[in-house]
Amino acid sequence: MIDDLPVIFPYDYIYPEQYEYMCDLKRSLDCKGHCLLEMPSGTGKTVSLLSLIISYQLHYPETRKLVYCSRTVPEIDKALMELKRLMEYRQAHGANDPSFIGLGLTSRKNLCLNPDVNKHREGRIVDAKCRDRTASWNRRNILEQTTAATPNNDDDGDEIELCPFYETLETSSKETSMPLPSGVYTMDDLKDFGQKMTYCPYYLARRMIPFANVIIYSYHYMLDPKVADLVSKEFSKDTIVVFDEAHNIDSTCFEALSVDLNTNVLEASSRSIKKLSQRVEQIKQEDSQKLKDEYEKLVEGLRMTTEARDEDLILANPILPDDLLKEAVPGNIRQAQHFVQFLNRLIEYLRARMRVRHVVAETPTSFLHHLREITYIDAKPLRFSAERLSSLVRTLELTDLEDYWALSRVASFATICSTYEKGFMVLFEPYENDTDKSPNPILHLTCLDPSIVVQPVFNRFSTVVVTSGTLSPLDMYPRMLKIYPVIQKSYTMSLTRSCFLPMVITRGSDQVAMSSKFEVRSDPAVVRNFGNLLIECARVVPDGVVAFFPSYLYMESIVAMWNEMGVLRDVWKHKLIFVETPDAAETSVALANYRAACCNGRGAVLLSVARGKVSEGIDFDHNYGRAVVMFGIPYQYTESRILRARLEYLREECEIRENDFLTFDAMRHAAQCMGRVLRGKTDYGLMVLADKRYGRADKLSKLPKWIQNCVSETATNLSTDMGVSMMKRFLKSMAQPFDQIGQLGVSLWSLKDIETHQKGKNATAATQKVAANTNGSSAVVPSG
Repeated sequence: MIDDLPVIFPYDYIYPEQYEYMCDLKRSLDCKGHCLLEMPSGTGKTVSLLSLIISYQLHYPETRKLVYCSRTVPEIDKALMELKRLMEYRQAHGANDPSFIGLGLTSRKNLCLNPDVNKHREGRIVDAKCRDRTASWNRRNILEQTTAATPNNDDDGDEIELCPFYETLETSSKETSMPLPSGVYTMDDLKDFGQKMTYCPYYLARRMIPFANVIIYSYHYMLDPKVADLVSKEFSKDTIVVFDEAHNIDSTCFEALSVDLNTNVLEASSRSIKKLSQRVEQIKQEDSQKLKDEYEKLVEGLRMTTEARDEDLILANPILPDDLLKEAVPGNIRQAQHFVQFLNRLIEYLRARMRVRHVVAETPTSFLHHLREITYIDAKPLRFSAERLSSLVRTLELTDLEDYWALSRVASFATICSTYEKGFMVLFEPYENDTDKSPNPILHLTCLDPSIVVQPVFNRFSTVVVTSGTLSPLDMYPRMLKIYPVIQKSYTMSLTRSCFLPMVITRGSDQVAMSSKFEVRSDPAVVRNFGNLLIECARVVPDGVVAFFPSYLYMESIVAMWNEMGVLRDVWKHKLIFVETPDAAETSVALANYRAACCNGRGAVLLSVARGKVSEGIDFDHNYGRAVVMFGIPYQYTESRILRARLEYLREECEIRENDFLTFDAMRHAAQCMGRVLRGKTDYGLMVLADKRYGRADKLSKLPKWIQNCVSETATNLSTDMGVSMMKRFLKSMAQPFDQIGQLGVSLWSLKDIETHQKGKNATAATQKVAANTNGSSAVVPSG
């Protein structure tokens, strides 16, 4: 019981930090305010959050929908599994929730059952093939051509057929508004149900969102305006929104409204323009009334054109504010042929600008001014480009929608650039890298202000929970995102034994300092010391060791030098070596083999990259990760012009100094990597920070509170041999039998312990109240 709320928790015992976390969460829900909560890794953050909010939902009469946002598909699946276990526990203990629905939503690529569509690996192609089969006009044309025995082919020569899964769902939706029974559905459950009923799992999940009590999906469905307009626009103000693993929420915001264009995109856009022009001429001859009807709607405003866009939304608009919806589309782009010519002029202008052989950085205002001088294109019609293109695609009833992705990107660029005056930068770079000799120009429209993306979410919903295991320092997020949480808190970890040991290795056994600083990162002595540390870890630590590097480039250079020095050969004597690569499929295979090696007793070392797939959402619990080694500090590439522009913006607008942000960003990623090793209080592991700069106060102070409390002064300036000695002592102590009884009442609370804690808390509050009243009444009033 928390205040007046009975909470059903699916375990016999609860951690003290879980109880404190749920109390603060309830306070935030009661006052309908936002909160920023940092919960230690491996302490049951997800189950605590779900237990409290589900109990809150079902106890109070006003049912508030929960929208739970996470970063990756594995994390979404884990949250759904946790929710499923919780609801089964509630049902087993007498909580009757017969109409409860919980489900997840992910991309078509992950949910599609149609073999003709899901055979394609690239998500963009899967989306286009799916839309070819579900757009209303395509379905009508396919039915007509099927009746006439005429095959309908796309540009690849593949015959387009109706999707049986979508058609069955359409038929069922006419008979019932609830095609999905109540319950909690993981991604696999949704696909199994779709296979059994011949329903499309993707559109089934989309249609069940209004009826679901809990929806779990990616950040992009809430933050990216191009997608949020599809799935998140119907949520009410009292919806509870949770951003889990939110330490990188600012990066997601930057990505949502940033657009990159290169020569390949512009060439593909030009080809699309030719197709559009031909199609417009064809429609003018065959059915000119369609274009006239569209013109009339555009005169009235975009509000009319946005109705009934569920399945027919082909090219999503990056930003569509209400004031824009009410306006009439400018006259010079209302007619289809005029709009096509308008886009063609814009593309030719961009092509000419990208011929420069030097870097050009300018504000959107400056870019639009130059555009107007050269092409006489005003900013106002640019704002309507994305929605006008989407309207035209629907009017022309286009097939082969994959061919228009590049043109859609150009239209998105035009809309965003003309909508925002501040918080963005237009950057022309003639070379992909500074060392390249042959030009490969790229145009970046870069978002500099994450609050532009996230503030509408905080303004729209009454309670937004931002939580992660690595949010320190907490005061950085309100300044960056311009939010005002009612509760802002970092929790410690209650332990009866020190189950993890953070240590800072500053130098090798030869006393040469370790560092990934640019000046010394390729020094053979430094590289050899890094290698010797890995050899010692492979020799001393049982089972799995995960090593992280600041970047793929640095990892490749270090591994190549280790190979020449014979370091890899010495590591192989103790453990197998696996490497993470930028390719997701290769990394998945490496992970599977790494786990197999840890399970069969051979042991393995996994070489990974901070900010990579392995560092986000992959758990190395128990024997899969007995040590994490962070080689160097994972700073961003500081020569990046985009990063420099963002740093300048943060300094001017948010009063955040460049060095403070760079250190904060590096340490949150280092902490995220270290947190992979600990997934519960029965787990244990080593956290090794291999760089002399980690020993400085400005670095250690930016680690999460739960890690800081376990860093001893004796472990912040170690040589390799001293560190190995500490590792041996730690692992020896962890090898002793674990006494769970000793945890009771300290790091494990029963219901009785909670009641005792509540009584003590109430007694303390009453004493403080009496003392305050006494002090107030004993104030001396001077006599007249």
